[in-house]
Amino acid sequence: MEYCQLGRTGLNVSVLGFGCGAVGGLLINGERSEMLRVIDRAIELGISYFDTAQSYGAGQSEANLGAVLQELGHSALVGTKVQLAPAELHDIEGAVSRAAEASLRRLRRDRIDLFQLHNPIVAERQPGGQGLTIAELEAVVTGFQKLQQHGKIRSWGINGIGETDALHQALSQIQTDTIQCCVNLLNPSAGWPAPGGFLYQDYQQLIDAAASRQIGVIAIRVLAGGALSGSAERRPNAARAVEPIASGQQYDDDVRQARRFQPLIQAGYADSLVEAAIRFVIGKAEVATALVGVSDLEQLEQAAGAANRGALPAEALEQLRQIWAE
Repeated sequence: MEYCQLGRTGLNVSVLGFGCGAVGGLLINGERSEMLRVIDRAIELGISYFDTAQSYGAGQSEANLGAVLQELGHSALVGTKVQLAPAELHDIEGAVSRAAEASLRRLRRDRIDLFQLHNPIVAERQPGGQGLTIAELEAVVTGFQKLQQHGKIRSWGINGIGETDALHQALSQIQTDTIQCCVNLLNPSAGWPAPGGFLYQDYQQLIDAAASRQIGVIAIRVLAGGALSGSAERRPNAARAVEPIASGQQYDDDVRQARRFQPLIQAGYADSLVEAAIRFVIGKAEVATALVGVSDLEQLEQAAGAANRGALPAEALEQLRQIWAE
């Protein structure tokens, strides 16, 4: 397993990160014995970073991850997230602090390695919406900084989901340590120029903008919620339904589009669409770690095997450009 520096955090993270959300679902729906087996194997394979959130299973993912790591005796790097509700925006700093304390209890830790904002970033907040404006983001940052001063968190970051212009503005105005960017074969625009006639949200190379400011980049939705397997089948622990982010209107639309990348397999650049998708993202030098959620041990082994094969060759990238142009 290769490792990268996560921006200016001082954290050394594995190029493949362990996503603990509902899409893979292991840390929410799995049996404890299965969680222990898979996480122990992940660490044995060299995975050093585990990414969870208070909203994953209403805190269940955090609680299970904390219990499993404690039982195994492993001191892995853990990132989690706070998602502020509209009712909490009258006291943003207080809400951030309370969320951190709750996450620390569930994770059974004295300090969170990386505490991140889970809300999207927007130019103007809509009534009842989850998006936060730049002004509200600044209050979140103040809360993060106070948590740092009190030793509750080591580093902090933001979510790279939201409105493209607002996200780029946020990077130019705040000194975030990290950002989570949505990037995959279906929507590569956070890391590569969008082709003409691009149908999805154009993130305008948000990854490059972040890296130029020494902000650590965490890639998310690497497999488009599982659609980039090319199959709509869901494993027992996985979420029954997945809402696409920055791609098709429906999950089945993404599955159909994923099959357009089959020529990569036919040309011998990868053994599966999943492998191609993972190797595509980790091939972006500015990405420090690519999060993949798994449902079981088989999926973990497949993801780790893909990561260990390294980036796709240049010839594969050229074929990708042709597929995107179509």
